[in-house]
Amino acid sequence: MAGALAGSVVLATAGSIAQPPGYLPPVIPTDPGPPQPDHLAAVLFMKSHPDAVPRGVNDFGCVPDAAHPRPVILAHGTDANAYTDWSAIGPRLVDEGYCVFALNYGGRPGSMSYGTEDIVLSAHQIAWFVDEVRAATRSDRVDLVGFSQGANVTRYYANKLGGAPKVGTWVGVASPTYGGVMYGLVPLAQQIPGVLDVAALAVSPAAVQQAQGSPFMKALNAGGDTVPGVRYVTIGSRVDEMIQPFENIALRGPGAENLVIQDLCPANLTGHFHMVYDPFVLGLLLGALDPARPAKPACVPVALGTGIPEVIIGGNI
Repeated sequence: MAGALAGSVVLATAGSIAQPPGYLPPVIPTDPGPPQPDHLAAVLFMKSHPDAVPRGVNDFGCVPDAAHPRPVILAHGTDANAYTDWSAIGPRLVDEGYCVFALNYGGRPGSMSYGTEDIVLSAHQIAWFVDEVRAATRSDRVDLVGFSQGANVTRYYANKLGGAPKVGTWVGVASPTYGGVMYGLVPLAQQIPGVLDVAALAVSPAAVQQAQGSPFMKALNAGGDTVPGVRYVTIGSRVDEMIQPFENIALRGPGAENLVIQDLCPANLTGHFHMVYDPFVLGLLLGALDPARPAKPACVPVALGTGIPEVIIGGNI
């Protein structure tokens, strides 16, 4: 690997998939940061450590063992990065014995926020990174774990860019599988010409692409939600703040397993934003990655709206 950018690694090896116009390589953070209790703490840490990566993640000298033969690649959500979304889960997976990797995809040049640009281009960044991780770890396949947009971008890679033969298990945490309606605002906006184009400029292209019924969502799910050869698992919440109806999280294709937090732990009202900091979700993820040794996370109450204030504050400081 070569090419430094603000302490991060910019991959220089071409992947096996032709790069489309507008493609930029992903940025791979390299500055280990400690686990954090929530998004706000992670954002505050990044103010003084802009190249932060969860402790133990992106160790390209890691060698998978027989118990964990496939490296795990983590893909963050919209307007986020590898550290803000994975500062808690990343180190736990490392402690469990996995080789874990994470990239910052979908960013504009010079931006410190990622997951904002065209998801198709981001999926090509995932493809590139998967090849780098496979080469470094000498692994035929990887496991992909995506949070929010990260689920869509990794599934696009697996399903539409020919990545399936390189993927063992795909896990979508709060996956916008069929997009969201944002409390009914999306269908209204879709009836007014030009509104979504303005929204793409005001928010981000990637956010608009994930609206229910968008051209991207239709293309992603055309021909079926799943493809042969990959094991698919979603982890969703009935009280997801971003994806309504919550049934839009579930994959409807053959071979998919859809886990719902409240079906397994009714007292846990974790929604969209808190999922990557919720211990119960971590337990479900561990079980998804290693079904032969399913985890049994403790079911404890989590209040409705947990994590939302931290995300709002973190996004405005």
